[in-house]
Amino acid sequence: QVQLVESGGGLVPAGGSLRLSCAASGLTFSDYAMGWFRQAPGKEREFVAGISWSGSNTDYVDSVKGRFTISRDNAKKTVYLQMNDLKPGDTAVYYCAAATTITIYPGRYRYWGQGTQVTVSS
Repeated sequence: QVQLVESGGGLVPAGGSLRLSCAASGLTFSDYAMGWFRQAPGKEREFVAGISWSGSNTDYVDSVKGRFTISRDNAKKTVYLQMNDLKPGDTAVYYCAAATTITIYPGRYRYWGQGTQVTVSS
């Protein structure tokens, strides 16, 4: 069965860093573009970053550009989100997802993880 399992979330002070990981199983990982989304209480799910199947193309929401970096290791079937200079506005549950191509639209992602909480204190 397909599973995407996020890890690496936690509580961090503003200006700090975290690295999220998403380990995939049950799918041909290299066939999929991968994305990170986040959802804060009372807000819509938001695209954060995406990466093509080969890792050659990436995309970021403007609010995280220059601070976050998405990467993948197809041999390990894992996608990462390095988050630097974290801000309180980054507080959310972060989800990884798999799609046939990079897209900002969550409805186009076929598989989703359960999420990991990121909390950034002031």
